[in-house]
Amino acid sequence: MVYRAEYIWIDGTEPTVQLRSKTKVVADGEALGIWGYDGSSTNQATGDNSDVVLQPVFQCPDPIRGGNDVLVLCEVALSADFSPHPTNTRAAARESLEKYGSQEPWFGFEQEYTMLDPVTGWPAGFPEGGFPAAQGPYYCGVGAEKISGRELVELHTTWCIEAGLQISGTNAEVMPGQWEFQIGPVDTVSVGDQLWMARYLLYRAGELFDVAISIDAKPMKGDWNGAGMHSNFSTKAMRESYAAVETAAQSLGAPGKPEEHLLGYGAGIEDRLTGAHETQRYDQFSYGVSDRGASVRIPWQVARDQKGYIEDRRPNANADPYVVATLMTNTCCEALV
Repeated sequence: MVYRAEYIWIDGTEPTVQLRSKTKVVADGEALGIWGYDGSSTNQATGDNSDVVLQPVFQCPDPIRGGNDVLVLCEVALSADFSPHPTNTRAAARESLEKYGSQEPWFGFEQEYTMLDPVTGWPAGFPEGGFPAAQGPYYCGVGAEKISGRELVELHTTWCIEAGLQISGTNAEVMPGQWEFQIGPVDTVSVGDQLWMARYLLYRAGELFDVAISIDAKPMKGDWNGAGMHSNFSTKAMRESYAAVETAAQSLGAPGKPEEHLLGYGAGIEDRLTGAHETQRYDQFSYGVSDRGASVRIPWQVARDQKGYIEDRRPNANADPYVVATLMTNTCCEALV
């Protein structure tokens, strides 16, 4: 007897990395083991030294194929010595968690995305070649005149649950054709593992419905909301003390930190963080209670309860979750030592 293992990894495409995958047929009882691929076809090697290694690091049931089949997320390593490939951002997240794990960092990522017609590139819910009514009724909307793509969302959610991912919610977003799902709370490494796996399942759901899934930061220019990956973060100290919450928020605005973080928060930051559409400008930093126009929001219930978490609203939808989690863990936990 055999089963199928879908090896999934992150490539070296710039400015926004992409997922790749291929299938291995494995005999029952056989260890998955390392595998290889042609890195010259994924922007991770040259043709004269093309072999790159896949090291399995996270596994879950395959809800698409079912049975004993599995999905296998891999780190990318160099074939010479199995050290992390320069594009392997998970390695830095591991180091961050090893250093600050005693503070028990938790993340909840809110992944926004837009459903597009794969031929025209026009969002779902937009009339062909035209525009719908202005934003307002679409966020968490109900009804065919407001919502497009709910069947895909429901399938994706079911798959995430069946895969054992910590998906904690979904909702329609402000722009037509735009949706969001949330992963968490999980730690610095696991949030990247699970969000990348959830992205994979989302793209696969799109294949079934002939819908392109975009995580572009500003899929429609003009007076339309962009797409973010709002990043909710806490440590044990923050979950017990409001002073720690404020320390974490302030640390993200310390000299040099806004610039450092924005470099890792995805492509198209200046297009999305304009100061409009529920954002603070990319060249300014602020934090505040219940302020969706701030760089970092402290939810009102956190201020009321005097403990909890912060929400960094700056990361783009196309950000690498390993990079975002590493930056936030290092900056906030260093300040909280």
